Amino acid sequence: MSNLLVRETQKLIKAQGSLLFVESVPGVKYGEIVEVELSNGEVKLGQVIDAGKSITVIQVFGGVSEVDLKKSKVKYRGETLKIPVSIDMLGRIFNGLGKPIDNGPEIIPEEYLDINGAPLNPASRLPPTEFIETGISAIDGLFSIVRGQKLPIFSGSGLPHNRVAAQVVRQARVRGKEEKFAVVFAAIGVPYDDAMFFIENFRKTSGLEHVVAIINTASAPIIERIVTPRVALTIAEHLAWNYDMHVLVVMTDMTFYCEALRELSAAREEVPGRRGYPGYMYTDLATIYERAGRVAGRKGSITQMPILTMPDDDITHPIPDLTGYITEGQLVFSRTMWLKGIYPPFDPLMSLSRLMKDGIGPGKTREDHHNVFMQLISSYAEGVRLRELSVIVGTESLTPRDRRYLEFADKFEREFINQGEYERRTVEETLDKAWEILAVLPEDELKKVKPEQIRKYHPKYRVSLPVQRTE
Repeated sequence: MSNLLVRETQKLIKAQGSLLFVESVPGVKYGEIVEVELSNGEVKLGQVIDAGKSITVIQVFGGVSEVDLKKSKVKYRGETLKIPVSIDMLGRIFNGLGKPIDNGPEIIPEEYLDINGAPLNPASRLPPTEFIETGISAIDGLFSIVRGQKLPIFSGSGLPHNRVAAQVVRQARVRGKEEKFAVVFAAIGVPYDDAMFFIENFRKTSGLEHVVAIINTASAPIIERIVTPRVALTIAEHLAWNYDMHVLVVMTDMTFYCEALRELSAAREEVPGRRGYPGYMYTDLATIYERAGRVAGRKGSITQMPILTMPDDDITHPIPDLTGYITEGQLVFSRTMWLKGIYPPFDPLMSLSRLMKDGIGPGKTREDHHNVFMQLISSYAEGVRLRELSVIVGTESLTPRDRRYLEFADKFEREFINQGEYERRTVEETLDKAWEILAVLPEDELKKVKPEQIRKYHPKYRVSLPVQRTE
């Protein structure tokens, strides 16, 4: 490493929080790692976040509020931030910089990888087509996630997105005995109590051996929050491309990441964009989300499930708005459902998975999956419409058919969407439960499913009634 430390400057201009403004030297690059040697001999790492002609801005890990501008030095490494990676990271807990925080031994690195990742040739990407089972009926049955997809969860303050994230990490798996599966979980800027919730949750479950957990707390420096999702994706890429594993990356909360991006932009005195967020936030988020996918010639895959809280439950806010443009669908939480006691509180009419149709069906889930999904959503939409109408005209004014739809909508929420936090349902159990709920409706109303599927899966035909004896 010493041969890289060939450039240094002692012309420090000012320090502001964790930012250091120094006079530029030739060859400095954006994202380059530097060593800041303070007057007391302490050395801190930093990263170049702006490389101008006259001034270079450095974000210092841990802050430099009391730096002596005359006696301190800045040395440039000539490389971006790299982290050690290894298969032994499975079952371990790390901080946002990839350093162990579980009292375990240091990782013996197999290699050092740039956290910004290696660019993939777009022509080598394969379309996502293989189902991932989360064990949650609302996701598996209605908004299925497939390998290589980016499917975010849009939540709100006070809603149980952390519990759902932990449940997905515990329960998710790929179908097929020979498939190797791993989960990389990244908690970004979470409060201490949330961090402890995740750590204790993972330690209590027996499934931690296939999980890499990265916990970045709110008290950590902003720059660590910026690099946390990139560290998580770098570990995922190592497992996927070098070990042929199917990796699900769950990241929460991307809103805290974007807030850090805005704070960093304000400190650099950049011209703000919409609602104060930097104008390049779309591009920045794309550099994270677009690291998901499948690659020709490689067996592994990277699937992302980022979680974000919508400020004021506003889905038009810049963070969910830009995320929706980049990703392939969204799972939206409903505060109304949560107040009804429904967990997980997914809004079936606001959520969608654009790649679902490619990952379900014969040989992947079951041949009736797509038809059942369409029938459930269609019938629920009709039930919600009639529920609103009944508020105006009263339930007594509705026809017997309409009352059946009201009963269906209630049962759909209570028994299909609603699920225990530690209850895992296979996709077959999910589809069977869907048929039980569809049985509330008259058979001639099931127009989205094929007649042969009705005869095969409808409870009326599957359950043989006991023979009554006559004396």
